[in-house]
Amino acid sequence: MRVVEGVAGIADLDAFLDRIDDIAADHGVTVQAFDARYVVGRNHLERAVELADRAFDRGENVARERGVEILLYAAGRRQIDDALAMGVSEGRTPVAVVVSDTAGDEAAEAAAADAVADLLDPAATLDTVDVDRVRAFFDVTEAELGVVDGDLADLVAERVALLDVEK
Repeated sequence: MRVVEGVAGIADLDAFLDRIDDIAADHGVTVQAFDARYVVGRNHLERAVELADRAFDRGENVARERGVEILLYAAGRRQIDDALAMGVSEGRTPVAVVVSDTAGDEAAEAAAADAVADLLDPAATLDTVDVDRVRAFFDVTEAELGVVDGDLADLVAERVALLDVEK
């Protein structure tokens, strides 16, 4: 799995998503873009990919497409419409794009990641967390933060893992 970070200037969302889909098809990989302001780090995305793949392996997937299943896990949501809030939107948006091949074809992942990078202005987007946005999206309260041993990233990881339990 590779994560491509940058800022996307998206004038036409459908055209941008079509280009992402074309890259995925051209290289035989899954490409899923996220609004990076909802992501708490690379581990968040890695765990979502891992759990989505496990769901497909077990025949327990909710979505037909692997990218959408990854989005559901990353968002900790079972409803696609709710999870889409974590996707990209029109305007200038910090993004993190997962490029993953189920067979682990590193050459295909690298080529697709390069193609995705060409769509973005380079920028580190996973180095900082929009705490207020993440807390609101994942419904993490101050009280909850006060009683756990971990931090916000740990609580988000729990939400991602709980999606699997809720099935």
